[in-house]
Amino acid sequence: MKCRSIAGIWPAAPPIHRVTATAVLDQPPTVYTGATDGSIVWWTISDNDSKKEIKPVAVLCGHASPIADLGICSPLLASADGNVDRTSDLTSNFACSNYGALASASRDGVLCVWSRGSGHCRRRRKLPPWVGSPSVVRKLPANPRYICIACCFIDAIPTDQDSRDPSEVTENQGESELNRKPNKCTIIIVDSYALTIVQTVFHGNLSIGPLKFMALVRPFDDKLQFVLVIDSFGQLQLIPMLKESNLDTEDVTKLNYCSSHVKMTNCSNISHEGALILSIDTNGVIVGLLYKTNCVFVLVANGTVIGGISFENSVLFSESDASKSHPVGGMFLHCDNIDPSNARETRGIVASKFAVWNDRGFTVVFSVSYIDSIFKSEVVCEIPSGFYPIDMKISIIFLQLDHYLLRIESICLSEEGPSVWKPHITIWSLGEQLYEHENAGCHCKLLGEGDFLMDWVDGFSHTPEMECSEHSLDRAGAARKAVLTTWKSTSMSKESIDSVSKDDLKYMFPQKECIVSCSMVLSQNTDIPYAIVYGYRNGEIELVEFQGLLDEVNLDDEDVHLDAKHSGSIQKFSGHTGAVLCLAAHQMVGTPTGQTFRHVLLSGSMDCTVRVWDLETSNPIKVMRHHVAAVHQLILPPIQIDRPWNDCFLSVGEDFCVALASLETLRVERMFPGHPNYPAKVVWDGWRGYLACLSQNHSVATGTKDVLYIWDIKTGARERVLRGTASHSMFDYFCKRTNANSIPGRMLNINTSASSLLLPLVEDGSSLQFQLKSNKGPVSSNGANLVEPILPQLNTSVGNSTGPDPGPATFYDKLPVRCFCPFSGIAILSFDLACLMAFVFAGDHSVIRQNAPESKVVKDITSPHQRTVRDESNVGGNLKPAVKRHNLNKALAVSLLRFSLSFLHLWDVDFELDDLLKSEMRLNKPDKFIVAPGLQGDRGAVTLAFPGFSSTLELWKSSSEFCAMRSLTMVSLAQCMVSLSGSCSTASSSLSAFYTRNFAEKFPYIKSPSLQLLVSFWQDEVDHVRMAARSLFHCAASRAIPPPLLFPKAIGLEENMSTADLMRGSEGQYEEKSASYLDTERLLHTPLDSQNEDNEILKWMESFELQDWISCVGGTSQDAMASHIIVAAALAIWYPSLVKPSLAMLAIHPLIKLVMAMNDKYSSAAAELLAEGMESTWKPCIISEIPRLIGDIFFQIECVSGASANASAVSPVVPPKLRETLVGVLLPSLALADLPGFVTVVEGLIWSTSSDSPVHLVSLKTLIRVMRGSPRSLAQYLNKVVNFILQTMDPSNLVMRKACLQSSMAALKEVTRVYPMVAWSEMSARLAVGDAISEINCANIHVYDMQSVTKIKVLDASGPAGLPNLLVGASETVTTAISALSFSPDGEGLVAFSEHGLIIRWWSLGSAWWEKLSRNFALVQCTKLIFVPPWEGFSPNSSRASIMAKIAGNDKEASSQEQTRGLNDVDSLNMLIHNLDLSYRLEWVGERKLVLARQGHALGTFQL
Repeated sequence: MKCRSIAGIWPAAPPIHRVTATAVLDQPPTVYTGATDGSIVWWTISDNDSKKEIKPVAVLCGHASPIADLGICSPLLASADGNVDRTSDLTSNFACSNYGALASASRDGVLCVWSRGSGHCRRRRKLPPWVGSPSVVRKLPANPRYICIACCFIDAIPTDQDSRDPSEVTENQGESELNRKPNKCTIIIVDSYALTIVQTVFHGNLSIGPLKFMALVRPFDDKLQFVLVIDSFGQLQLIPMLKESNLDTEDVTKLNYCSSHVKMTNCSNISHEGALILSIDTNGVIVGLLYKTNCVFVLVANGTVIGGISFENSVLFSESDASKSHPVGGMFLHCDNIDPSNARETRGIVASKFAVWNDRGFTVVFSVSYIDSIFKSEVVCEIPSGFYPIDMKISIIFLQLDHYLLRIESICLSEEGPSVWKPHITIWSLGEQLYEHENAGCHCKLLGEGDFLMDWVDGFSHTPEMECSEHSLDRAGAARKAVLTTWKSTSMSKESIDSVSKDDLKYMFPQKECIVSCSMVLSQNTDIPYAIVYGYRNGEIELVEFQGLLDEVNLDDEDVHLDAKHSGSIQKFSGHTGAVLCLAAHQMVGTPTGQTFRHVLLSGSMDCTVRVWDLETSNPIKVMRHHVAAVHQLILPPIQIDRPWNDCFLSVGEDFCVALASLETLRVERMFPGHPNYPAKVVWDGWRGYLACLSQNHSVATGTKDVLYIWDIKTGARERVLRGTASHSMFDYFCKRTNANSIPGRMLNINTSASSLLLPLVEDGSSLQFQLKSNKGPVSSNGANLVEPILPQLNTSVGNSTGPDPGPATFYDKLPVRCFCPFSGIAILSFDLACLMAFVFAGDHSVIRQNAPESKVVKDITSPHQRTVRDESNVGGNLKPAVKRHNLNKALAVSLLRFSLSFLHLWDVDFELDDLLKSEMRLNKPDKFIVAPGLQGDRGAVTLAFPGFSSTLELWKSSSEFCAMRSLTMVSLAQCMVSLSGSCSTASSSLSAFYTRNFAEKFPYIKSPSLQLLVSFWQDEVDHVRMAARSLFHCAASRAIPPPLLFPKAIGLEENMSTADLMRGSEGQYEEKSASYLDTERLLHTPLDSQNEDNEILKWMESFELQDWISCVGGTSQDAMASHIIVAAALAIWYPSLVKPSLAMLAIHPLIKLVMAMNDKYSSAAAELLAEGMESTWKPCIISEIPRLIGDIFFQIECVSGASANASAVSPVVPPKLRETLVGVLLPSLALADLPGFVTVVEGLIWSTSSDSPVHLVSLKTLIRVMRGSPRSLAQYLNKVVNFILQTMDPSNLVMRKACLQSSMAALKEVTRVYPMVAWSEMSARLAVGDAISEINCANIHVYDMQSVTKIKVLDASGPAGLPNLLVGASETVTTAISALSFSPDGEGLVAFSEHGLIIRWWSLGSAWWEKLSRNFALVQCTKLIFVPPWEGFSPNSSRASIMAKIAGNDKEASSQEQTRGLNDVDSLNMLIHNLDLSYRLEWVGERKLVLARQGHALGTFQL
C-alpha cells in the first residue's frame, strides 16, 4: 500500500485558465471547468440563496492537452448489487460522494475519472490510437455507469493550438470543411469504473461532414436508443445502439455499420448555404441549430424543420463597429413542469425553454412551442452582458443548475506575447420567470460571482518576497467592484460600459512580472529537492531554495554537526527578452572546453534563444541562437547513455526543428529538421540511440495526419516516418521501452520543466527491474549520479563506457520525496510514507561506500542517493567509520523528517502548536511559498487544493481518504521524530494529538478518516506506521462506522453526543451510556428488519467497488474486500453496541477465510482480530468449529510452509510475520477457547504427521503460551498435556526426539514452574503429575520414569486412609484434588498437599521400593497422612468444603448452600477453575521436615 501525501507549491500569480469544457452537479452544488492546458478546476457554490459565493477548491491535474469535454457519470452506481437502480433519480445519487464522478477527456486521448467527494483521480488511461481523439462525452441516461465518447481523428479536429471559439472560424474555413471528404469517426461505450471499452457503436466514415455535436436520444420509442451526430452544417445522422442491457454481457464489443441518415431540410424563408453552425443542443425531441443570425429547430425523429428565431433586429446581434456582437451559444433549459417524454408521446406538442447568448455574454431565454404544426417563440427573461471593452477577447459558456444559470467567462486582455486568460463565474437566478410570462423580458438577478483572485489575496500575504505589489491587489478589487456594480444595473447605457476602464480591468489580471510561464523542482543530482526555479513572462528567472535542507556534512569534529546552507536564498538570472518557456538543470560529467562550470541551468524562451547559466554563480555562460522561433522544450540525456552524449541536450522549437547541442563544446552538434508541425512530444532513447519526434496536426485546412519521425542520434539520419494511427502506436511503444531504462514515469521531467503528464501513461516500476538486470550496456556518468549511490555494488568511474550489471533497481520506486510540475508554476512534492520510513530506518545507508576503499568518505550529502568522494586526509581520520555513519544517517533522517513535516503540517490553525514545533522540533514554516495540500491519483494524476485555508478545509470536509492519509503520515512522522530525537517528545506528542483528535474537535464537520484505508496499514513493516494506523482507527471509529454496519438507533445517539465527548470519553464509557438504550431498541427489531440488515451487511462486506480509497493507496479489489471484513470484525469486537446485532455472526466466517487465505497484507490482522475477540465475540458463533479450524492452521503450517522442524528458514509461501501471528497469537487463543479440542488435535498430529513436522514444535510452543497466559484453564488437562510432551520425547522415535527434545524439555520445565501439582526429581529422574481437579474418590498421582519416558506407577490420593465413610454421599463431587507435590531431596519419597480436606500425604519405602515394584498401575496408598490445621484467614466454602467441616456435622449446611446457589455443573466447574490456587508450594527444610507455603508466605512446618 502506498500512502503518498502531496504538498503543492503555487506561484505568486493565479494560473491561466481558458475554459473549453464544463460540467455541473448539485447536492452540493459543484462546477467543473476544463481548460486549454489540460487543467480542471473544481468549484463549489455556497447554499445561501440570497448571496451565493463561488470559490475554487482544487485543480485536477491529469491531462496535458486541451480538455475536449467533461461528463458526469456514476462508476459505482451499479456495483453494489450488480444491477442499475433505474427507479431512482440520478441527481439524488450524486448527493452521495461514493457514487457521482466526473469523467474528463482530453484531445490526446487521455481519459480520467475523478471522485465526486475527494476529487482525486480514480482511474486514468489513454485510449488506443485506433479510437482517435475524443470530442464529446455523454453519459448513458438509463445506465450512468457507462459513458459514450465520440472521437475524431487528429486531422479532423477543427481547432488549433489556441482553441478557437466557433465564432472565430471564417467562411473560407467553413467552405474548406464542406469540400473535404467524409471524416472518420469512432463512437465507443466506456465503463467509467475501469475505463475499459465495452462496446464500439460506430467506427468508420460518417456520411456527413466533420463531427460537431453528439447526443443520445430515443426518437422513435423507448426501447431503442440512437446516437445523434451533427456536423458543422446542420446535417444529422442517427446511429442505433445496442440495448443497454447488453452491456452486462461478455460479447459487448460489436460494430454498428448500419445507420439512419437524415439530412436537414431548410425552411423556405431561411437559407444557410455554406454557413457554419455555432452551437447545437437538444432536449431529446428537437435540436436547436444556432447560426450567426438565427436559430433553427429541427425534429430529431425525421429531421423536419419546425421553425426558427431571427436575431438580426435584437440585442444579440449587432454589426456596428462600436458594439459588434453576434450569438455564439445556445442551450435547452430543463424545467420541472416540462418533460420531453410527454412531447414524444403526444407526437404533436413540443414545449421547452431555450437560452441564447452572444459573444459579450448577453443572454435571452426564449419559450418555444410547436403545437398543431404552429411554431411559437417569445422572450422570457434576459441576462445583461459583462460590458467589457470591445477589444477584449471573451469566451462564454452557460450551465444550468436547478433554477439558476451559471455564466462561465474566460477573459483575455489583448497584449503582446502569449494570451493570458482568466476565468470568471457569475450565477443568475431564473426564479419563476420560466413559468410566468407577466414579466417577460425582465433581467435576471445576479446572486454571486467567483474567480481565482480572492484566493491569491491570502496567498500573497505569505509571500513577502514576491514582487507583485499590494497596489495591484487593491486595483484588482476596485475593478471587480466596478464590474459587479455594472452587472447589477438593469440599464445598458454607454456610460455603464465606460464606467469600467480598460486600465482598471488590467489590474484584474496578474502582472507580467508575476506570471510564471514555466517552472521546475531542482534536485542536486538526487531526487531530494532543494529549490524551485521559476521562469516568468518578462524573461526573468528566479531560483528559490527550500529553507533548512542539508548541503554539507562536517566530519571534522567527533560530534557531527550539519551546516544548513540551503537557507531559503533567492537567485536571479536575467537576460531573456521574451517569456521563458522551458528550463532544465544538468551537472557536467566531462570537462567543458576552457570553462570551469560544473552545474548548469538551461533556459529556452520566446526570444528564440537557449541560454546556458552557471547555476552556482548565476552568471551567463552561452547564448545559443540555433532556433528561429520560440523554444518550447529542453530534454536532458537519459540515464542509459555513454559519452559524449551524456553532456548534451535537446531543444525543440516552433520552427519545427529539434537540435542536439553539447555542453562541453557549447555548440550545436546535430539538427533534425523537416517536421511538418511542431513536434510536441519528443523521446530520447539513449539505450538504442534513437530520437522519436511526434508532430501533431492542429489545422483543418492542411488535411495532414500526425507524423512520427525516428532519427538516428549518432548519424543524424532520419530512419523512419510513420503517419496516422501508426505514429501513435509506435510512439507509445517507444515510450514504454524508454521508460524501462529510466526512472519510472520520469523520462522528461527530472530536473526539467516538462510536464509530468505529457508522455504516455506507464505504471511505476513496470519493467524497470527486468530491464536493468538484463542490460549490460553502457552507463553514463549522468546515469551513475542516479544509479550508483542507490546500488552500492555498481562501482563505475566517471566516463566509463561499460560497467557491470546494475542489479535490481527497485530503489527508483523508493524515493522518499518525488517532485514534478504538472503545469507551469505548480510544483508538486510527493512524500511517500513507506519510503520515508525506509530512508530513516535503513541500516545500509552508510556514509562509506560498501565497495569503496576505507580511505574514501563522503563530502557533499543531500541524501544517501547521491554521494561524491574525497580523500580522508581532508578530514580527521581518527573517527571510527561506524560512528560517523550512524551520526550522519541520524542527522540526514532528522533533516528529511523536518523538511517533510514543514511542508505537510497545517499551519496557522493551532498557534501554540506552531510555536512548539518551531522551537522544540525546529521546523521551518515555508513562508516563502504558497503551499496547499493535495491527493495523489492514479498513474501520476494529482488533485491540488487552491491556496487559502478555506480550500484546504474543503478538502478535509469532503475526502475521508485525504483525512486518513494525511493524518496517518503526520502521526507516523511525529512518532518517528521521537525515536530519533528524544528532545522533541513534547512537540511530537502534541502534533500526534492534533491530527488524531484536536483538529476534529476544532472543526467537527470535517470528514472522519476512512477506516478501510487505515486498516490496510495495520500490517505495515514499520512499527510507527502500524501504531499510528491503529490509534487513528480507534479515535475515528465511533464517528466513521459505515452506514450498512451502523445500528440505526445509534445514529441519533451519536448526534446527541458531541464529537469532543466521543473523543474524550473512552469506548467503555460511551458503551455504558448507550448500552441500556440500544438494548431496548434491539428488542423491538422484527425478523424482517434483521433479514434486511443482514443483506445490507453481506453486500457491503462482499463489495469491492464502493470505496474510493482503493485508488488512493494503489489497492485492488481484493484489498477492498479484505479491508471491509477487517473493519466489520474490529467494530464487532470493540464497538458492539454501535453496530448491528448480527454483525459478529456475519463477519466471523469471512474473517476465518481471510486468515486461511495466507495473505501477507491482511491475514495477520485478521488472525489478531480473531484471537482478540475469540472469548468475548467469536466463541459463541464457532464453538463447534474450533477443532477443525485448529487442524486447518496446522495443515497450513505442515503442507503450505513445507519446512521441517529443524529447518533454519521458512518457505516464503507463508510470510514469516503471518506464521508468527498464527503460532504466537491465534493458536493460543483457539486453544483457550476449546482446550479439549486442542489437546485432541495435537495428540492426533503425533500419528498423522511426519516425525520432523514443524507442527510438533508449534504445538509445544502453543502449550507454553497457554500455560503462561491462562494456566488455570489448562489445569484439568495436565495429564494429557504431559503425556503429549512425553510422546514427543519418545526414545523409540529418534527423529521426533531429536527435533523436539529442546522444546519438549522447555515445556516440561514450564509445567513444573507453573503448576505446583507437578514435581520433578533430578536425583531419581522421576516426574510426578497430580490431578488438579477431579472427583473426590478418583484423585490420583501419575509417576513417570524420564529415562524410558514411560509411566511406572499411579498413586492413590482419593481420601484419607482408614476413613472412607467420611466421603459417603460426596463421591461424585468434582473438586480440587492435588494442590502441591514435591519429591524428597534424595528422591526416595513424594509429598502431596490437598487444599480440599487440608491433608498432606507421604509415600516412602526407600529407594529400592521404586525398583522392586512391578510396573503395574495398581493404586498405591500413602504411607502417612497429616491433617493441616486451618490457618488465619482460611474460610471453607462450597467450592472448598473440607473433610473437617463434614466431621463437625456441617455437611447439611454446606449442601443447602450449594442448592441455594443454583449453579449447574458447568458453572460449578468454571467457578472451581477460576478459584484454583496455584501458589501453594512444598519446600524441604531438612531431611524429614518440610514447609507448606502459599503466595510466598509459610503456612506451617511439618515433620514426616
